[in-house]
Amino acid sequence: MATIKKIAEESGYSPATVSRLLNNDPNLSITADTKNKILEIANKLGYWKDHQEKKIRPTIALLYRVNHEEQLQDEYFTSLKNALISTIEKEALQMKTFYEIDDLIKNASLFQGFIGIGAAPIENKKLKQLHKILPNGVFVDTNPAPELFDSIRPNLELTVKHAIDLFFKKGYEKIGFIGGVGPKHDGIQEIDRRASAFAEYLKARGKNNNYMFVEGPFSVENGYQLGKKVTAKCKNKFPQAFLIASDTLAVGVLQAFNEEGINIPKETAILSINNSNVVKYVSPPLSSYNIDQQEMIDMALSMLINLIIKPDRAHIDVNMNTKLVIRKSFIPKEDK
Repeated sequence: MATIKKIAEESGYSPATVSRLLNNDPNLSITADTKNKILEIANKLGYWKDHQEKKIRPTIALLYRVNHEEQLQDEYFTSLKNALISTIEKEALQMKTFYEIDDLIKNASLFQGFIGIGAAPIENKKLKQLHKILPNGVFVDTNPAPELFDSIRPNLELTVKHAIDLFFKKGYEKIGFIGGVGPKHDGIQEIDRRASAFAEYLKARGKNNNYMFVEGPFSVENGYQLGKKVTAKCKNKFPQAFLIASDTLAVGVLQAFNEEGINIPKETAILSINNSNVVKYVSPPLSSYNIDQQEMIDMALSMLINLIIKPDRAHIDVNMNTKLVIRKSFIPKEDK
């Protein structure tokens, strides 16, 4: 059994210091290097296997990556950040925020792990540098390096399938999709998960995907432009319903549709994803899939702590289901 005495002997610190750290003494004042050393020895000796009832209180970093190009998109990640800060305060943990990965790399020795929030691109070589000195990390909502770090993300593929099933159940045979392009990593443009899931599931259901409009960023302005393209192309053969990849795009699409006099949901229904605050106040209010941000943050912290005490375990990528919030833009058919 790994004892306090053994950990103290191997780490070079006093049994009192080791005991106070492992028992989460809030009045203990030690450097990050000392904390890292003690936790490293505790892990090596298997301390947590014999003391599974104990929790650790790591000092963590937040890597917050937003490009400030779109207010509604930023609001989503700001909400995630605020949920994390609130949880950190409630759990009496210590956290410092970094906005550039280079700054986190320079200060990595001060932390036992990090949580990543945001969608701004990161070069893979930078992620590898970070992993060498701070391997314990969890990304929330995105997954730029699944081979290096853990992640918790909304289950967008299942969300898309659920939306399509609801449309078909309502009797809609002609359905469309409006989305933006996926993230770019190391110069490679990835296909957005929502767009690929839509095309694949329609094909599996024996339908064509003639009404997919996917280009540009996830912004209100791009949603407006895409909405204009939809109305110009479809005219008298308008789809009965649209799934829109994000509320940010949906707000712009709705503006374009309203300008063209398209009645929603009579002429075409709209389902969106994210359930941001603004969708309650547009006209008509948008039905949208809610992403439980607080639950994602809670799971991210739990995953990070588990990774800190079990650094050799396999990395995991967890998908969390969404929940539809029904408003006027689309009302599903009730089950009988």
